[in-house]
Amino acid sequence: MPSFDLVSKVDLQTLDNAINTVEKEIKNRFDFKGNHVVVTLNKKDFTVSLEADSEMKLQQIIDVLISKSLKQGLAAEIYDLAKEPYQSGKIVKKEIKVRNGINQEDAKKIVKLIKDQKLKVQAAIMDDIIRISSKKIDDLQEVIQASKGWDIGLALQYINMK
Repeated sequence: MPSFDLVSKVDLQTLDNAINTVEKEIKNRFDFKGNHVVVTLNKKDFTVSLEADSEMKLQQIIDVLISKSLKQGLAAEIYDLAKEPYQSGKIVKKEIKVRNGINQEDAKKIVKLIKDQKLKVQAAIMDDIIRISSKKIDDLQEVIQASKGWDIGLALQYINMK
């Protein structure tokens, strides 16, 4: 029976490369010369910590982070930008969580979207992976095409097509 896995994984090395290119560009930009700017990646917790002198500079760093990530092949949806920046003395800080994996709530939404397609497919949630199987490979391809149009705030990948 043909199947594939729907995942939302972030390659740690690619993310690290994107962060390094952001740091390099920020150090070379004229408008950031002599300013306090820190961009660090916590590989264990999948978080990016940003520090800058003002909220405007922090927003510029976020813009650079997203553009460099897109050039590295990472989707902009991997960054959870919902958390507000906070003031720490003269410095503005922001913690950005990197979404790695599909949580149970999002997985249930995805399964509901798949069932709404009225295709003859079965979707099973397995931790942070959704396995989709069907008797026809054409139905699986229709699910993939439909999922590209969903606005769920996750970067989805399709792996283990069998």
